[in-house]
Amino acid sequence: MTQPIPQSPHEEPTLTGVRNFRDVGGLPTTDGRRVKSGKLFRSGHLAHATETDAEFLGSLGLHTVFDFRNGADHALEGPDVELPGVLNVSIPLSDPADGSEFWKMVRTGDLAQLREILGDGKGAARMSRSYRTMIRTRTAEHGRVVHALAEYSVPALMHCAAGKDRAGLSIAVTLLALGVEREAIVADYLESNAPHNRYRVRRGSEATEPRTPEVLELLSPLFDARAPYLAAAFETIDEEWGGVERYLAEGLGLAPETLARLRDRLLD
Repeated sequence: MTQPIPQSPHEEPTLTGVRNFRDVGGLPTTDGRRVKSGKLFRSGHLAHATETDAEFLGSLGLHTVFDFRNGADHALEGPDVELPGVLNVSIPLSDPADGSEFWKMVRTGDLAQLREILGDGKGAARMSRSYRTMIRTRTAEHGRVVHALAEYSVPALMHCAAGKDRAGLSIAVTLLALGVEREAIVADYLESNAPHNRYRVRRGSEATEPRTPEVLELLSPLFDARAPYLAAAFETIDEEWGGVERYLAEGLGLAPETLARLRDRLLD
């Protein structure tokens, strides 16, 4: 029987230049607690935040903004707007659609190229592989984030470019450490598909088929949040470490006392 998707406990503000913003407060843990509101936020990049957006973000009392974008992202979108008094921490993670040639194809490639690289399920398979790779190879980065949250970096905002993949996986790892139910983690992740959250698919003016239905369908695996992607990450944790407890202890290096501090900071 399909379980209903938990709804957000509060209405999020509409930001003009920042996509996919939300507070993950209210999500339930397996032991009956909930993530505190106003402590952990997620979004797309802040490079295009308007003055009003920046005023709102400044009102959150943020201690740290974690930016998971890489150099290519910064070259494309620019740096985040500055939020006075907020620590900006850059922890570059690989984009699931990484590579300048790949992005050139996404933005300007013709239909034949898109069919060859993304058709017949290849786009979705690429995304699932990338989630598995991030779990296996980015334990140092994810461990750094969770340790910082346990020690001092709260309230915090995590973002990448779209706020879906790199930030989505980093939020998921943090929520696993908090003991949040996997179904609730997936439900929050899928909120990136809401129309006001979705990353805007852009095709260059030189593309021969800018935004035809078939082009958008071929590109959709790259820009959708899909439950199988996150399931691939969870499966990798189970396969590589035998479960979340060993992943937290051995993969992320979380000692029991650090995990306790993290949960005290972020759970009601």
